[in-house]
Amino acid sequence: MATSKNTKPAARTSPARSNQEVKPDLDQKSHETQRFGEIVKLPNGLSEKVCKESVALLNQCLADTITLRDMYKKHHWQVVGPTFNQLHLMYDQHYEGQVLLVDILAERIQLLGGIALAMAADIAETTKIARPPRGREPAAVQLRRLAEAHEHIIVGAREAAEKVDKSGDPGSNDVFVSNVLRTNELQVWFLTEHLVAASPVTA
Repeated sequence: MATSKNTKPAARTSPARSNQEVKPDLDQKSHETQRFGEIVKLPNGLSEKVCKESVALLNQCLADTITLRDMYKKHHWQVVGPTFNQLHLMYDQHYEGQVLLVDILAERIQLLGGIALAMAADIAETTKIARPPRGREPAAVQLRRLAEAHEHIIVGAREAAEKVDKSGDPGSNDVFVSNVLRTNELQVWFLTEHLVAASPVTA
């Protein structure tokens, strides 16, 4: 078959050049593109001051929520007793609810131009929820600890909702009320019903 005069032969890439193009460059220098606490101004109709104040409140709630989330998983693994199955399943269900809240809070922080807390060490330094012991505790004590953590978040969410509402950030107000407050109020109700006088769950 005859080759057209206008057809050019395909360009050949040398093996050395081809390898360089697909080789991962792992020699990346460490540096921060945005420092924690700084706000990148986005076109969201809110001032940098308002965004910074909202982000601080959201990050505190995020740290407490991550702590509560992980406390649920700890108790899910360690629960024992006659109500094991009920509590084991409920703890995991509540854990999943807190996972959703973590994402909602973190995304709200990022869309306000802030930086969301993420690493365990940073969470431990920031949360105001008391740290439980590493060892196993009775189911009733687990329930009490979780209820106290929920109440802390509920009180904080109400205060934060009022502050962001006054500053003109209804989006963050909605997160605190519609997501954080309602989820935690519902979950703490389910928890405390296991501690009524007729319950077999005691320490």
